[in-house]
Amino acid sequence: MYHMVQTVDVTVHSAADPARVYRFAADSSTWPTWSPVLRYEREKPGDAHGVGEVRVFHNRGRRNPTREEVVELTPNRRVGYVLLSGLAIRDYRAFIDLEPEGEGTRIRWHSSFHPKVPGTGWLYRRVLQLVITQYAKGLAAHAEN
Repeated sequence: MYHMVQTVDVTVHSAADPARVYRFAADSSTWPTWSPVLRYEREKPGDAHGVGEVRVFHNRGRRNPTREEVVELTPNRRVGYVLLSGLAIRDYRAFIDLEPEGEGTRIRWHSSFHPKVPGTGWLYRRVLQLVITQYAKGLAAHAEN
């Protein structure tokens, strides 16, 4: 049985321009400086642009790391990734979309997934909403410095 798709959608503003925000969002090695990620490891490098990179993130409060693959990098516009393992969800796809907004950038971080365990979708959605909000706010603030 396939469970209902869950979505998370967070939008924040950064005073930094899209190119600067993109630089940090697209470079996985910077994530520990602005997000709840404690440690980053590159399991597999991506192509010349970084697409295909498999990254392992060790996060605060989590025993098991998350493994993700970067699936899209559109300079100054979009970063896309999928979850390979680490959470009890499947088909997790996330995108960080950047748009010029005034002097800065509108950051829209949105994702979708299916729960592996029936009845847990709402819980993962709530937790991921909080976590992605932390990530988005951290990215916005870090890019401004």
